[in-house]
Amino acid sequence: MKRMVLVVALMVLLAPAAWADYENGVTAFSNGDYETALTELKPLAEKGNVDAQFFLGVMFGTGGQGIRQDYAESAMWLRNAAKQGHIKAEACLGLMYGEGKGVKQDYAEAERWYRKAAEQGNANAQSSLADLYREGKGLPQDNVQAHLWYNLAATGGAEEAAKLRDEVALKMTPQQISRAQELARNWKPRANTGE
Repeated sequence: MKRMVLVVALMVLLAPAAWADYENGVTAFSNGDYETALTELKPLAEKGNVDAQFFLGVMFGTGGQGIRQDYAESAMWLRNAAKQGHIKAEACLGLMYGEGKGVKQDYAEAERWYRKAAEQGNANAQSSLADLYREGKGLPQDNVQAHLWYNLAATGGAEEAAKLRDEVALKMTPQQISRAQELARNWKPRANTGE
């Protein structure tokens, strides 16, 4: 019991310092001081801070501003954050696998990560998952599922999703459209369970 109290006390005492370092890193990045941002965020990411891991994944994925573009390092940080359940990291990792950036192109892995984020309500991941269903990449081609996920993505604000949903609908029977709409009406986001 004493050990548990000590662990909780240390967490309470150290959390504000870690959060301050994260905020310093983000502020430095926003101010164009990319070297300081990297210096502040990398130690936090190495200690498992999910937000710092995601931020580094994005920084290395986009490159520029004094940061070398390194898709492999980006994928590593995004994977670390995604394994901890970071929704945006899951969606970004899906993109990395779908495009083969920093990892071997693998539509099944892209589908896996897109689905994790999509099922939690990430509109961009929902649209990307719909793309895979529409094109039959990494899973069987399925217009009902494509329509469902585009519909959810459009509701969530993903640009172009409504237009893509309507294009898919042109290839569907009225019964298929009705089924996709029913699935969308009954859809509920799932809680994140990490990897």
